[in-house]
Amino acid sequence: MTRPTRFALFATLVLPIQLPGCDPVLLRGAEPTPARVTLPALRGPTGKATDPFAREGTKAVVVAVLSFKCPLARDYFEPLSAVAAEYGPKGVTVVGVVPNETPEEVARQAAEFKATFPLFADRGFAAADALKATHTPEVFVLDAGRVVRYRGRVDDKFGARLKANAEVTRHDLRAALDDLLAMRAVAVPRTACVGCEIARPKAAPAAPARVTFHKDVQPILQARCQECHRPGEAAPFPLVSYDDAATWAADIKEFTGSRRMPPWKPTGGLPLAHDRRLPAAEIATLAAWADGGAPEGEKADAPPPRTFTPGWALGEPDLVLTVGDDFHIAARGPDHYRCFVLPTGLTEDRMLIGYEVRPGDASVVHHVLNYFDTTGTARRLEAEAQGKAAGADRGPGYESPMGIGFTPKDAEAVGGFGGWAPGMGGQRAPAGTGHLLPKGADVVLQVHYHRTGKPSSDRTRIGLYFAKAPAATGLKRLKTLAVPGLFAASDGFAPFTRVPAGRAGYRVVGRVVLDEPGRVYAVMPHMHMLGSKVRVTMTRPGGPEQVVVAIGEWDYAWQEAYRLATPLDVPAGTVFAVEAEFDNSARNPLNPHRPPQDVARGEGTTDEMLFGFLGMTSDGPGGTVRARPLTDPAMYHPAK
Repeated sequence: MTRPTRFALFATLVLPIQLPGCDPVLLRGAEPTPARVTLPALRGPTGKATDPFAREGTKAVVVAVLSFKCPLARDYFEPLSAVAAEYGPKGVTVVGVVPNETPEEVARQAAEFKATFPLFADRGFAAADALKATHTPEVFVLDAGRVVRYRGRVDDKFGARLKANAEVTRHDLRAALDDLLAMRAVAVPRTACVGCEIARPKAAPAAPARVTFHKDVQPILQARCQECHRPGEAAPFPLVSYDDAATWAADIKEFTGSRRMPPWKPTGGLPLAHDRRLPAAEIATLAAWADGGAPEGEKADAPPPRTFTPGWALGEPDLVLTVGDDFHIAARGPDHYRCFVLPTGLTEDRMLIGYEVRPGDASVVHHVLNYFDTTGTARRLEAEAQGKAAGADRGPGYESPMGIGFTPKDAEAVGGFGGWAPGMGGQRAPAGTGHLLPKGADVVLQVHYHRTGKPSSDRTRIGLYFAKAPAATGLKRLKTLAVPGLFAASDGFAPFTRVPAGRAGYRVVGRVVLDEPGRVYAVMPHMHMLGSKVRVTMTRPGGPEQVVVAIGEWDYAWQEAYRLATPLDVPAGTVFAVEAEFDNSARNPLNPHRPPQDVARGEGTTDEMLFGFLGMTSDGPGGTVRARPLTDPAMYHPAK
């Protein structure tokens, strides 16, 4: 070990040492007398020990405690690589330690994530224990005298676990390094680290455990979670083995107890198909297992492993359409919405009675929405996008966060037919119904991509199933009834033209009345980033108002078309309404504007809108669902 430099001695006298742990606030003020940290030997796959302080002229070492399994930690390999590149010439060395992983696995995944700073396995938690690290990601800045001068987060991208802020406003690690290199006290020596708890080994219970993994927990995970939480699927980590689940025991308890997992946004309304909510008894079992120390139990109690269908769930499709080339998704950045145009080559109209979407890389595909276009507009938008310079996200298609990016003059020229979300297999149209896919139409897939912390590529495909003649002629055509938000109830039922800056709980409503009877099969509310809650209701003539679906905490990233468990027959004169609240205040962490500004009603990315979409059939001419919007404010005020 080299003798402390004059810089290190000065820093030891004037800079505070950190307390262990991650507090939920920024800490300032007096701290205990500084103490040096003795790091264990850091060894790579060859077994050779590395001393991060050995480089001549080292002024500081950043030790990042990371995990390839934690979705928040995975987001920081690229930013830490940037810190290493920028501050390396200034005498700063960046290293990463990965608790409870083998050197071989660390080397393999470091290459996948393209980390440009050295990463070391911390199999026995020696480095994490020396630093008193509690979470990943957590960074520690040590001066040349090996004294911790900063600990906590890299930046403030995440306000809570799995919840990113609208923008990064503080780069805490860089600020700490700038202070240290300028030989001044670190202004904020400790910050809250938002991440995943480091799962250290737990002592075996003194008495036999009442709830164990193999007997009680594994069957629940197989039935409720593994559709997504398995290797190669959309969930950020697997929940297949005991080690998988034990690592996430505390999170399993917290996220199922708060019903944030499995993801299911509806908080009221009619019974819906594929309701993903866990029964209360299963939530209690998972909590008891976590509280009991996550015991493994006897492997003989384990159920057989769950198997998943490798091919097309509905059988071989009549037509398979594939995106023409790989689309490349960068490791980090905001979510990306891409539209891919797939020509069908159909020479006649067909009735679509089923489809199945199969992402090429399900780990980066958040959801997919399916459309058809007969106008050629989507083709033109794709051609224009391909003529522009490629960025970090590159490949076929064109960017469009809001559907397919245009509204046709002829409503029959463009349509939608469902989509895909994690856990969904093949989807059949309700019995006796189908979607019309016109001849010459293009299928347009809007794919919502999210980041995994490493570069990825995807080539999604869709399989289509057609009704065979003559049965196709007897099918009722599924159509979409749009219920628009028309009036701002918060402003005396004035026309809805904007969401004013600074307003929270801003209420908007809209109603339509059916001119003929119909049958409702599905419902989908839709808003943009400022939405906070929404519900779609139905009132039959002379009857009470009935909630079709309500979402108490709107999330733009979790939009679904909800299929009713039982189709709903509705007479002429039935009124459908959509009611919502918007939050355009500074307190809304998802508000894209800082400070808030007026947001106009419109179809643009930065605009707002409100719709309740209903998937219906009708006995009207051509299967058209005929309805009239209620455009007289007197019909809304006073509100019922």
